[in-house]
Amino acid sequence: MADAGTRVADKEQRRGLIGVRRTLRQIGVARLLLTLLLLGAAVAVARYSWTMPLVSDAERGLYDLRFYWGADRLGQDDRITLVTYTDQTLEQLGKRSPLDRRMMAQALRAIDAMNPRAIGIDILIDQEQPEDAELIATMRAMRTPTFLAFTTNQSNPEQMQYWQEQFLRNFLNQVRTGPVRPASIQFLPDPADGVMRRWPEPDPALPTFLASAMAPEHPAFRGYRGAIDYRLTDSPEIQPFTELPVEMLASLASGEMPPEESAAIAESLRPTIEGRYILLGGNIQLLDDFETPMSRAAQESQIFTKGMIIHAHMLSQLLDDRMPWPIPNWLLWAAAILVVAGGVLTAVLEGRGWILGVAVMVQVGLIAVLPFLLEAKDVETIHLPAAGWGAGWLLAVLGAGIAARAVGSEQRKFASSALGKYLPADVAAQIMRDPDRLALKGEKKKIYALFTDLEGFTKLSHGIQPEQLSILLNRYLDMLSDTVLKHGGTIDKFVGDAVVAFWGAPISRPDDAERAVKAAVAMFEAGEEFRRSADADLPTIGRTRVGLHHGEAVVGNFGGQKRIQYTALGDGMNTAARLESANKALQTGILVSTAVKEQTDVDLYRPMGRVVLSGRATPIEIWEPALHMDGKLRGRLRELWQRYDGGDRDALGEIERVAAAHPDDAALHNFVFRIREAGPGGAFVLESK
Repeated sequence: MADAGTRVADKEQRRGLIGVRRTLRQIGVARLLLTLLLLGAAVAVARYSWTMPLVSDAERGLYDLRFYWGADRLGQDDRITLVTYTDQTLEQLGKRSPLDRRMMAQALRAIDAMNPRAIGIDILIDQEQPEDAELIATMRAMRTPTFLAFTTNQSNPEQMQYWQEQFLRNFLNQVRTGPVRPASIQFLPDPADGVMRRWPEPDPALPTFLASAMAPEHPAFRGYRGAIDYRLTDSPEIQPFTELPVEMLASLASGEMPPEESAAIAESLRPTIEGRYILLGGNIQLLDDFETPMSRAAQESQIFTKGMIIHAHMLSQLLDDRMPWPIPNWLLWAAAILVVAGGVLTAVLEGRGWILGVAVMVQVGLIAVLPFLLEAKDVETIHLPAAGWGAGWLLAVLGAGIAARAVGSEQRKFASSALGKYLPADVAAQIMRDPDRLALKGEKKKIYALFTDLEGFTKLSHGIQPEQLSILLNRYLDMLSDTVLKHGGTIDKFVGDAVVAFWGAPISRPDDAERAVKAAVAMFEAGEEFRRSADADLPTIGRTRVGLHHGEAVVGNFGGQKRIQYTALGDGMNTAARLESANKALQTGILVSTAVKEQTDVDLYRPMGRVVLSGRATPIEIWEPALHMDGKLRGRLRELWQRYDGGDRDALGEIERVAAAHPDDAALHNFVFRIREAGPGGAFVLESK
């Protein structure tokens, strides 16, 4: 038994290896290499898209959108107050640059007297001014920890010349006896688009960053390099921070105001200063402007944010310990591989109906929604390759699809014989020579769909014996089937007495339209011959009605594991079926749509107007191949119909005279009735199928 089990296992292993070799052979070397290349590129994009051209732009835009969408809406921060030089301040002083240092000194004295927690000055003291002595004396005398903006020529050559750096260092040396210390204000906007998204990377040549210097009790942020978690409020009317004009505070220490009034104003301002972190800087148009994720995602009128306000946002984040959880590198790699694996699975499942639909929806949903959910859950997504996941997934679908289509092509060779009895001889021969032309999976194609129905068949089936009915029906279906195959059509199915056929699949020809129309006429005539040749003792056999339409359908092998059928499904088939049914109401034998007529050069058609088929909302122009009518008269009817449909009501009278000359032509009289009811440009609604 053990030996038998081993032999079975060995046999299964050999069979598996043979299957692998066959699959590789079906794919081919070139396609295999292209597939591997695309899958490798898919993994790279899904992991490193933040550093890749084009995709990185999408990543930045998506991050800004999900940050704005997922950010907590907090109230105004009552721990931070901004004291600002504004354009009104500069207008009052009559001086724009450098900012007035006497006013700064006066404001600092007033602020210091109200016992703030710390003061941050986002103003570079980089050149000599007449008021420097007063400012130096003020800073030496202060009690509040104060941090003065500092940068270097090496770190910021665009704004700080070497001589300016030397002046700043000398100034700091002069005020060092007080509580004033330097703090870095060096931002690091995204080099690709200049948007402020991250905290700056610590620079050994610079002192502690301003926010961390002002709140040293939060050491975790000293090396933080992640996203700035901007403080957003519930309403645009509510600013995240209290803002006071510098001149208001300076007036309290200038000595120009009566002591009683100064004391009253100071007391009213004390709640906005005492125990708070104070940031002193400029809120001046066209100076120190930065774009942020909010300005890009929210599309607000205020595009730029001042540097001092960004410092306030960072300080607020630090005070709240709002440090998003970083995604480990290994997890990003795992996600990239899973995304690519999902794309491969999608390509392999191609054509598997609802399973493929569910797989695609789940994967696309996760790729689109997961980054937003992570951002909302305080996970840092600034490194997350959201756009890269989508691009990597598409590349994986494309790469694996190349291999899957190659294997599917070989599999279709094996399945080609399934339609042998339903294909014309020349089509069958072509498929035998080139089986790739037979689609194993469903594919959308433009086809000429034809439906027939034998009028009165139900009554006939009840009036004769089953054996006689079987002989009669088989003879009828043989006649129509031979007609289809003779004209190069594919027999789809038989439904009782009805024949369903199409042209354009599995192989299409340039003259499929002419073949289909001629087949429709021949099938109608075959039905008439069947009626004439029937035994006299049989119940009356009705006409064969035919509907023909050119439209889209999904064509291929459909079914389950045990039985498949090559068939066509879709709107094109449904329209053809409704055209066949419309013959009864219109008293015609054959109806074709304009989509068919426009593809043919044969002069067979007379107009049957415009109708709304049962179950449809869109009108359709229809035509009847009318061999029994003189060609000139058919052309005359087409001309008159076009005139009447365009608004020439006199043409209706001429059509009526033509109909009167053919009293036995029920279809023509029905045509006159319908176009009169519908009016020019209108459509007659058919109530029943």
